[in-house]
Amino acid sequence: MKPLLCIAHRGGPLAGPSPLPENSLAAIARALTLGVYAVEIDVFQIHGELFVTHDRRLGRVVSGQGIITAQSLSYLNAQHLENGEPLPRLQQVLELVGDKALLNIEIKGENTVPKLSQVLDDHIKSHQGSYEHYCVSSFDHQQLFQCLQQIPQVKRGVLIEGIPLDYAACCEPLKAYSFNTHLSFITPELIQDAQKRGLKNWVYTVNHEDDWQAMQQLGVDAVFTDKPDALLAFTKKTA
Repeated sequence: MKPLLCIAHRGGPLAGPSPLPENSLAAIARALTLGVYAVEIDVFQIHGELFVTHDRRLGRVVSGQGIITAQSLSYLNAQHLENGEPLPRLQQVLELVGDKALLNIEIKGENTVPKLSQVLDDHIKSHQGSYEHYCVSSFDHQQLFQCLQQIPQVKRGVLIEGIPLDYAACCEPLKAYSFNTHLSFITPELIQDAQKRGLKNWVYTVNHEDDWQAMQQLGVDAVFTDKPDALLAFTKKTA
């Protein structure tokens, strides 16, 4: 069986003995030291800025309250994570990750693609970088189609939660690279259909050894995990 590639979900906040805030620069930096295949983060476009965070509502991971997209820029700039970090921007993550790992950028909020395209283009030009180091994913397949039109050189990951009637057919018009499916909705047929279409199978969010074994047996390519250190140890043990 091929080893599972390790994607640090939201930066891999549960690696090691001390949890770090999800989507924090500290968690991402730690995941990079482990040698993960990829780091996954979430972005919202708010007032022309790309903030790295998962929730549409403040208060769980980020200080403050209310719906994040309804807040002023000054209010968001005053908020912080539990470790004291300000709310990260995508540019900071691009600088931190560089070419050390693939960066999977999940689009959470509306109207994200034009700004995302600009930020990626600017970063790649200023650092003589490569679009190969990035993958954009989303449950919003309309925005993924915008990505195909505006930044076609960036890989696209199609997120779903469930088992569609036509399995992985939604990936075809998006010319997707990966099919990102939920652990609770995995069948051999779903995986095999994606494989027939030439797609990578990436599964979220997989944090337990028995599930890693099951994914390996199904022929999954990579899993998103909050515990990248434990997954890498498992992969080494089963190699």
